[in-house]
Amino acid sequence: MKKEYLTLDRIEGSLIELSNLHKVSFGEVVKIKSNDEKQEELGQVIKIDEDKAVVQVFGNNLGVSTRNRKVEFSAHPFEIPLSKDILGRVFNGTGSPIDKGGAIYSKEVYNVNGRPINPASREYPRNFIQTGISSIDALMTLIRGQKLPIFSGSGLPHNEVAAQIVRQAKISDTNGDNFAIVFAAIGVKHDEADFFRESFKNSGVIDKVAMYINFADDPIMERLIAPKCALTAAEYLAYHENKHVLVIMTDITAYAEALREVSSSREEVPSRKGYPGHLYSDLAALYERAGMIKGIDGSVTLIPILTMPNDDITHPIPDLTGYITEGQIVVSRDLSSKGVYPPIDVLPSLSRLMKDGIGEGYTREDHPDLSSQLFASYSKVQETRALAQIIGEDDISDDDKLLLQFGEEFEKKFLTQEQNENRSIEDTLNLGWELLKILPSTMIDRIDPKLKQKYLGEE
Repeated sequence: MKKEYLTLDRIEGSLIELSNLHKVSFGEVVKIKSNDEKQEELGQVIKIDEDKAVVQVFGNNLGVSTRNRKVEFSAHPFEIPLSKDILGRVFNGTGSPIDKGGAIYSKEVYNVNGRPINPASREYPRNFIQTGISSIDALMTLIRGQKLPIFSGSGLPHNEVAAQIVRQAKISDTNGDNFAIVFAAIGVKHDEADFFRESFKNSGVIDKVAMYINFADDPIMERLIAPKCALTAAEYLAYHENKHVLVIMTDITAYAEALREVSSSREEVPSRKGYPGHLYSDLAALYERAGMIKGIDGSVTLIPILTMPNDDITHPIPDLTGYITEGQIVVSRDLSSKGVYPPIDVLPSLSRLMKDGIGEGYTREDHPDLSSQLFASYSKVQETRALAQIIGEDDISDDDKLLLQFGEEFEKKFLTQEQNENRSIEDTLNLGWELLKILPSTMIDRIDPKLKQKYLGEE
């Protein structure tokens, strides 16, 4: 039952305090109206203390007067209407269309907070998603139903990588009709949003993408709702329309900063670097919505992108993200300065579920061994480069010189590719074998002899 209150205790910025309330729920949506009914704002209950509550307004400051406002409690949480018509559409952070395509009409509305998935009903992620980017597909393979974040830094081309993944991603063992992408842009500038929209439109994938865009100048509270709206849309497409959905969210750092700002306005006790103590549970509530459910054909795969402040991987945001997710893809500033695109640093990157979604029956029988060998060889390249800087490249052994040559070719041919270059998994693996031919046979020690004979022609 809707309830309306005419007396407010206090207004401070975008927070409203009320008392003498009856049966108000945490997370309940409220409408804040002016007495003349000309102005209306949305808000949400963010704190309850006996018969008192604090409401966070989705908008700018309301001023300080408590006499020209009334608050109507809706008796339901934040919900959005969803149907399969959301594909090809663009919405704001609260799920309202901003593409002049009209409203979404549906008999059902869905709580943006989602529903918890029973761990016993989760299905173990299998089968890889091909991104067309060699470094990801071969060395840190994205598995359907996985949550695999991208750790980047300010000024690095993570937006370009995200757009390329959206354009090229596909599941090889299914037809393209049941594959969809939900893209959430959190706290982005208008030119960044335009870049994503034009990129998807020009590549012809816009009809398979549902976009949720929260601009940097939008209300701070909307920044906290945007990823939840996107994930709710993904869950609908996966579990009601039986689609395999890839969710890309950028930038999680903007979400965490908004969480810190709202927490500060609530006067909560801060934790590490001023972030609230519940940052871990808030991030987990987002990330854990990815997965697969037994008996349902659809799946939700999540790639959250976050920019590490000062490139610090021990910062609370990437640190906590690493605990929750199943690996990470690290974007390197050093590789970017060398002109490598995408500048993915393969050594600190990993996919913990990769081993269960590659190999015979999934990608190719040589994939696990080849991936292990490329990792090991590139790791030795770093050691040899450090040695060459000390004693000089002329004084290292012939084998070490071949190793340095392998490192240069690996970065130039394997890691580097054009933004519109879409490599199949076969092309990527074949390229890996071509690079291994640079090395002497004694250095190729992580590959089954039968595979060495088949792909390198060695006995």
